Amino acid sequence: MSTHSLIWQEGPQVWAFDPELMSEALLRLLAKHLMPLLLQLDAQLDKRLVRTFARLVQTIITFRDRVNALLLTELGEHLGSAQQTPAAVKRISHLLRSPKWSSSLIREYLLQRAHERLEQWEAQQLIALLVWDSSQQEKAESIHNEEYCAVRSTKAARLKRIKKGFYTPPSGPVFVPGLHWEGVLLVGLSTRQDPPQVAAMRWWTSRGVHASFQRDEQGKLLVELKERFGRRVIHIFDSGFAGSFWLGVLLGLELRFIMRWKSSYKLLDEQGCLRKTWEIARGKPSWEKMAIWDARKQCLVPGGIVAFPVRHPDHPEHPFWLVVCRSQDREPWYLLTAELASTPTQAWPTYWAYARRWQVEEEIKDQKSELGFESPRVQAWETREKLLLIATLAYDFLLSLLHPWLEPLRTWCIETFCPRTGRHLRLVKHPFVRLRKAVRALWQAYPPQALLPREPLWPGASSSRKKKHPSKATSTCVQA
Repeated sequence: MSTHSLIWQEGPQVWAFDPELMSEALLRLLAKHLMPLLLQLDAQLDKRLVRTFARLVQTIITFRDRVNALLLTELGEHLGSAQQTPAAVKRISHLLRSPKWSSSLIREYLLQRAHERLEQWEAQQLIALLVWDSSQQEKAESIHNEEYCAVRSTKAARLKRIKKGFYTPPSGPVFVPGLHWEGVLLVGLSTRQDPPQVAAMRWWTSRGVHASFQRDEQGKLLVELKERFGRRVIHIFDSGFAGSFWLGVLLGLELRFIMRWKSSYKLLDEQGCLRKTWEIARGKPSWEKMAIWDARKQCLVPGGIVAFPVRHPDHPEHPFWLVVCRSQDREPWYLLTAELASTPTQAWPTYWAYARRWQVEEEIKDQKSELGFESPRVQAWETREKLLLIATLAYDFLLSLLHPWLEPLRTWCIETFCPRTGRHLRLVKHPFVRLRKAVRALWQAYPPQALLPREPLWPGASSSRKKKHPSKATSTCVQA
């Protein structure tokens, strides 16, 4: 696959790989990544639709970005030649609208992969986290789809930030048509457990025949994750989940959790007095101070930690620990957890676990800006969810390329097909954006062979259900 010489240049050392061989190797990794799912689809769909499914994932990785949308016509254009575009679009449409499979098949596959990853970490006695986040899929120009509901636009919020020397923007939130979005990411407490992995993706609306409520959707997802993982993982929530109701749900399901608590909410201190959260920690010095890593600013900042035993007024029978994480450049973090935190050695892991929540923020950003998650142009609910989950599979595969054992391949691909001179871009630990662009450039410059060949790879492979002659039987699976 490669020579054993090194190309020396300023920056990381890069192996001199053969681009054509590396293109085929990445395609084989994608085939191995999708193979269990393709085997399940092969039992339900025609072989041509299974082949279209596999090639659609490859096409999304190769051609999707923040400009190119998840438009069926564009996907069909890249799925085949210019003369085959109408037929390719028709195959994609038949795949997405087929009643023989549902989006639950992909959701179950993502959960199964997360469960297998968790078992590997448990064998190594490592701690696993399920990081939650809520977002929105904004479709500001869409007015014809009745299922789109009003969501608060984060794009408008960024554009309205006051900039020196410019006019003051209007105040108040901006609401646009769109869908609500719940994402759960499986990450490790230690950075050596990277890369993160997608555990669940859900979209819901408050209008139309599929109307629902936020707590209902989050509760159903929480019950599903509880049945699959139990108490083997720690759930990480931001301040949007803080409150008596969600706290009662977690206690009722007996789950482990760490929750960002709002400073204005009241708790019972050690003496039984009802006080605001910030008042409980007021004037109390930190137990221990050290330099902590700020993932957002990518630098070390001085910080300290202290913890207090507290109780919630609506759940006084359950003891909690309020872990206060102080930093020089930001407001303190108030973290509420049922995990023991009576000493600095026990309290610091609570801070480190919540700090890993930044991974899910990066995930939502990458899916929106790099894979066109806000641009699906299909009307039916199930069809749209299938397309978004197929794009999620493409994202999950790119995340798998961040594994430490693929460091030589990843470094070669980035430095060869997406070189950058900026110091920050060279120091970033997980260059997902550059990796996606590099894989895209590699597959466009050196197109690999078909992900699913038309010839059978072993005896007994499945064949088309519309075949006219036994000799035309083909396989829809590839050898890992």
